[in-house]
Amino acid sequence: MHLSRSEKAFGYGILVLLCIFSVIALIPLLSVISISFSSSRAVDLNLVTIWPKGFTFDSWSYLLARWDLWRSFILTVFTTVISTFLALLVTALLAYPLSKKEFLPAGILMVAVVITMVFKAPIVPYFLTVRSIGLYNNPLVLVIPHILSPFNLIIMRTFFKQFPKELEEAAFMEGCGYFRMLFYFVLPLSKAVLATLALFYGVVVWNQFQHPLFFIQNPDWFPLQLKIRQFITDPNEMPFVESIMDINYSERTLKSATVVFAIIPVVLVYPFVQKYFVKGAMIGSVKG
Repeated sequence: MHLSRSEKAFGYGILVLLCIFSVIALIPLLSVISISFSSSRAVDLNLVTIWPKGFTFDSWSYLLARWDLWRSFILTVFTTVISTFLALLVTALLAYPLSKKEFLPAGILMVAVVITMVFKAPIVPYFLTVRSIGLYNNPLVLVIPHILSPFNLIIMRTFFKQFPKELEEAAFMEGCGYFRMLFYFVLPLSKAVLATLALFYGVVVWNQFQHPLFFIQNPDWFPLQLKIRQFITDPNEMPFVESIMDINYSERTLKSATVVFAIIPVVLVYPFVQKYFVKGAMIGSVKG
């Protein structure tokens, strides 16, 4: 397709702006990473910008030797995987019938779904309700409240609405039921939207902070984000390093290493779902 000179200039301008914004967004992250690998003296003298000074693994050696941090990490990985799987399953089971015109209550149910997006539950009644069903100081509170999102339900329903009816009709003529149709035909052909919603659900559960802050009191059940908050804000969690001369880390380098430790899994997973991300999000946002 031939583009005019003004269209090319506009495209190049957008590209330059995106590059600038990307660099601006990366600078704080690179700074934190550099501090985590820098010597305590260089950090204390504010010599570190986006490149480590006095390169050392001391902060990471101390951090990775802490079992309590690994316990929170394992708990967060486990709850993220379980919650994401259950969320995709529940969302698919709800979105598929809601995408069918022959399902008469679909219109009323979709209105109810939209209402839950507009009017959020007040915090105090929500807290009392969750506590009344036995989820207070229970690790299940890290999973159950996140297994359904109205926004994600709408995206998947929209995707299912444009699924070829001819394929479904052919499967029904062969004696295929709705559940078999969903699990054997629809979901295997819905990798784009499944990958997109898996990323949405997974990031929410991985980064959850408010739920464990409200409902988890036992430090053994702290997820990673709450453990990091404890690690950074509680002075008793930091080693007394000022009087020790043979180590090369400080409170700032340890805090930076902790922050980087928390975001590494998300950064590693994202490239594998990136190719599905844009396609799935656009499908769910264009057609209603």
